[in-house]
Amino acid sequence: MAFHHFRLCLFLSFLIFLGMASAQLSTNFYSSSCPNALSTIKSAVNSAINNEARMGASLLRLHFHDCFVNGCDASILLDDTSNFTGEKTALPNVNSVRGFDVVDTIKSQVESACPGVVSCADILAVAARDSVVALGGPSWTVRLGRRDSTTASLNTANSDIPAPTLNLSGLISSFSNKGFSASEMVALSGSHTIGQARCTTFRARIYNETNIDASFQSSLQANCPSSGGDNNLSPLDTQSPTTFDNAYFTNLVNNKGLLHSDQELFNGGSTDSQVNTYRTRSTTFFTDFANAMVKMGNLSPLTGTNGEIRTNCRKTN
Repeated sequence: MAFHHFRLCLFLSFLIFLGMASAQLSTNFYSSSCPNALSTIKSAVNSAINNEARMGASLLRLHFHDCFVNGCDASILLDDTSNFTGEKTALPNVNSVRGFDVVDTIKSQVESACPGVVSCADILAVAARDSVVALGGPSWTVRLGRRDSTTASLNTANSDIPAPTLNLSGLISSFSNKGFSASEMVALSGSHTIGQARCTTFRARIYNETNIDASFQSSLQANCPSSGGDNNLSPLDTQSPTTFDNAYFTNLVNNKGLLHSDQELFNGGSTDSQVNTYRTRSTTFFTDFANAMVKMGNLSPLTGTNGEIRTNCRKTN
């Protein structure tokens, strides 16, 4: 009897541990401490996107580049100082990641309503969701309660954010390292239905690769010379660059993936069938994307007494 009691206690302890692990973030975290937090963020995001539709993709990407570097802790927002090196100058981020001013605006509005309550990491997570919704994509419930880091890692940003030059096995490996399946990687890649990329990230593809539509290739070369013009922009999805839809996957089937890593998802490999499914079933893509975004938002958050709630997202308190 005593042994059974011990086993029951052990089992209950295990359940409590699991509950703590999953309940560190909650959907109603600010319901009493800052009840207007979510509506404030949404309003600011909608305003920013109305001003510049591209900003939706930029805010989504900020969250992704934050979470893939030691978890969703707003480390990407920290500015370099004389004695601190942040992540903004990492190769995947420099001259590329943007939207910091919009985050500053959101933070100041939230701070006015509820000083010292809402983290920058949670702002990034909510702004990513609100951006996707504003551009016609799916919604999901964002779990909240992340706290902000007091550190950042340039080296991890350089090593862990997947590069546009990766082949399929490299993409699968990069996402697997963060706990994602290959199918979740394909779903998250669908975020490239919005946003722009710089010439330097796709030059090699449009001048050296053969699995590319000829007219698409010519139009890109006109805007991205073989040398120079590194920062010239082209939309990741030429069909509907400011609408969150499944056109990205249609582009891939037609050999119109902008980045090498995009076209790798449909190039005779293991993910071809999933790309075809998303091309014909946008609801399936939307559901899978939303679920994968929830999972990404749960990557190694700082909770409880770990980290801090930054007053200014660009610097530690």
